Amino acid sequence: MSEMNKPNEELVEQNIVSTPEQAVNAATSELSTEQSNAAEQPVEVESAESTKPDTRQEIIERLQQIAAGDDVLNCKNEAESLKVHFYKLRTAEIDEERKAFVASGGEENLFIPSPDELEESFKAAMNQIKEKRSSWLKAQEEEMQANYETKMALLKELQELVDKAEQGTPEVNEFRTLQNRWREIKNIPQDKVTPSWKQYQLLVEQFYDVLKLNNEFREYDFKKNLEIKTRLCEAAEALTGEEDIINAFRQLQQLHNEFREAGPVAPELREEIWNRFKAASTTVNRRHQEHFENKKEKERINLEQKTAICEEIEAIDPATLTTYQAWNNETEKILALQARWKEIGFAPQKMNLKIFERFRGACDEFFKHKSEFFKSIKSQQVENLERKRLLCEAAEALKESEDWKATADKLTKMQKEWKEIGAVPQKYSEALWKRFVSACDEFFEKRNKATSSQRNAEHDNLKLKRAIIEQIKAIDESLNGDEQIKQINELSAQWNTVGFVPFKEKDKIHKEFRAAINTIYERLHVNANERKLANFRNNIAKGGNSLTRERERLIRQYESLKNEIATYENNLGFLSTSNKKGESLVDVMRQKMEKLKGDAEVILKKIHLIEDEIEKQEQ
Repeated sequence: MSEMNKPNEELVEQNIVSTPEQAVNAATSELSTEQSNAAEQPVEVESAESTKPDTRQEIIERLQQIAAGDDVLNCKNEAESLKVHFYKLRTAEIDEERKAFVASGGEENLFIPSPDELEESFKAAMNQIKEKRSSWLKAQEEEMQANYETKMALLKELQELVDKAEQGTPEVNEFRTLQNRWREIKNIPQDKVTPSWKQYQLLVEQFYDVLKLNNEFREYDFKKNLEIKTRLCEAAEALTGEEDIINAFRQLQQLHNEFREAGPVAPELREEIWNRFKAASTTVNRRHQEHFENKKEKERINLEQKTAICEEIEAIDPATLTTYQAWNNETEKILALQARWKEIGFAPQKMNLKIFERFRGACDEFFKHKSEFFKSIKSQQVENLERKRLLCEAAEALKESEDWKATADKLTKMQKEWKEIGAVPQKYSEALWKRFVSACDEFFEKRNKATSSQRNAEHDNLKLKRAIIEQIKAIDESLNGDEQIKQINELSAQWNTVGFVPFKEKDKIHKEFRAAINTIYERLHVNANERKLANFRNNIAKGGNSLTRERERLIRQYESLKNEIATYENNLGFLSTSNKKGESLVDVMRQKMEKLKGDAEVILKKIHLIEDEIEKQEQ
């Protein structure tokens, strides 16, 4: 056998690629395009890692290290993660400043964060990383272009070898050296990969044809290559069921590189083996494309929803909000929109930060106007506070008077004036009202006690009330709950029709009355709120001016609870549940808020009962 026709063992070990399948060429171009598209897909940055720096200064130092290093490209995800962590820490600092501001006596709505002294250094480091990465990418492009030009020169050399082989002087060793040189050249521009590879494979095929390798060598080479490509097909088919679509796509690219480098198989099997590999590749590529299409669509919908929220907040006209209630109603809407915002996922990466800044700006603008509104009416409240303090002092000066008729007229006039004065700062409202009412009540109680004609009636009333208590205690336990409560209500109504008792016995007899009723309520398992409402319903039957005063007091109390509930809801909107401490605080605040809501509901029902009673008496 001549030297030309002997199998070259070194060539077999080198796995020299023979005739390329034309279908592989077409698919490679398609896969290259998909790979290029995948590189443009957004990368989600993890929001929390155990290795993150603890302070914003440490984050800046780490970013400066990245900017000074040579691995800027591979540190991209870390830089994005540090950026997110930097602003989270800044948000936490602002929350601490707000808490300290409130703790020192400031009003939360007036809080303004301190300037961020670290943000300029942070942005400088991020810009340096971005510029360095851009320079690196540019250098890579230049390197790939140089590699491409080198490969083009090699193709010319290969063409010369083919021409020589056709003239009967094949240079096998030079051909093997040229193949090794070709493989050593790495990346070239993506759009040049397939055309250059096709040209290279065509020349290799021509060289093999000229060499006329014997059938034994070709069959051995075909068999070995078939085993390799069958294994690659099986690996690609396994990726069609991979849950991690991104990872499956990346592994498929590696399999394509191996499939391209593998040599040819027998001509009758080439189309079959390629179709098998291509079918699996198509499935993986389709899943990969659908994954990003679905993600883009979801992000587009999220952006629309977030834009609608921004527009709804921006549509609020502060000029139309002229009362406490109006501002509180709009605040509740804002808090609801903030909660809804948190439930919506990410918007497209290019718009995510912009839409958040728009949302935050709209919220800040609303609360800024709200703060200005409350500040504008604060001076009026201070003036009202001073007027009501003067009325308290005047009532306290009259409470010892024994000029019953004249003093009673003065106090009644002062009570009317009190109602006409507007609101005072919330923290003084309840205490000031109690002070005024206590002075008035003390005078009227002394007047009643001093009226000798009423003393005998008060003792008779005491006996009547004791008799009512005994009737309550004697209610038959065998009766059903509704019947027992009905009797309690009837006896309570009788109780309310009975006049005053001696002043010293007033609290004692009332406690006995309540204890007798509570004993039955406990036996019937009536809850605390239902008892309060029942007791209140019985008490308001007395009527008189006290109903109006009580209604005003309850309205103030109800408004106070609503404001407190709104504060809790607003605070909950800024709390994080990313750790156990945060979750515990959120749970405590929610429990407190639910209790306040229950108290507010009971007070509202009391107000309605009073209004019904007032309407009944007026009729």
